[in-house]
Amino acid sequence: MGHLDHAAYGWLTPVLSYAMACFGAALGLRCTDQALAAPTARSRRNWLLTGASAIGTGIWTMHFIAMLGFSVSGTEIRYDIPRTVLSLVVAMAVAGAGAFALGSERARGVSMLIAGLATGLGVAAMHYIGMTAVRLHGSIAYDLPAVALSILIAVATATAALWAALNIRSPLAVGLASLCMGAAITSMHYTGMAAVSVTVTPSPEALAGATATQFIFPLTVGLGSYLFLTSAFIALTPSAAERAATVSAQSLTRAPGAA
Repeated sequence: MGHLDHAAYGWLTPVLSYAMACFGAALGLRCTDQALAAPTARSRRNWLLTGASAIGTGIWTMHFIAMLGFSVSGTEIRYDIPRTVLSLVVAMAVAGAGAFALGSERARGVSMLIAGLATGLGVAAMHYIGMTAVRLHGSIAYDLPAVALSILIAVATATAALWAALNIRSPLAVGLASLCMGAAITSMHYTGMAAVSVTVTPSPEALAGATATQFIFPLTVGLGSYLFLTSAFIALTPSAAERAATVSAQSLTRAPGAA
């Protein structure tokens, strides 16, 4: 049985992964707020797509930053590139499904629970598809109760995120919701990793796939840069309340008798 270390670089990867989860959640909430107040269907769709990409990228980046700290004694670790990319596609797709569920004014009650269930299962699928990309000398097994708990956390997190996106407006509340969502997403990851056990089978054969520094790290940096650029774009875009205030001020200026 190989010894598993989930934080080979100390607190660096857990803290960074949590920060990325919070960052993606905050961007997603802001984009959803913009979408719900959008004046046209096209504008709403574009904001939802941006929010979905931000949340999906945040979740995936959180997962693989955390995986940078994953090591197993007695074996090297490689990553299968197609499966790693597939996990990113799944993250984007499930985030998009959740975002577009919010685009409907009917997304309340039972429909929100259904959307939360589907999105949570998708997040869990992203995690475990990402785990199938791991290549090492040996075999990986899972503790089923811990896996079930990680899936439950993912579903609860997704449902809470959908509710927050529909009901939270103030910047302080969005910030607090993002911190909570980031903690829940990170908890899902490390609960899923706690379910993992590895039986090492030493072998002189070279492992297929890419190392974390060859593939995961550059891709993570690229996606992280995308999130920062997205945040800059969103920060420069006025909110619905700011647009309304501008229109009101212009109306007062143009009104007869205005100074």
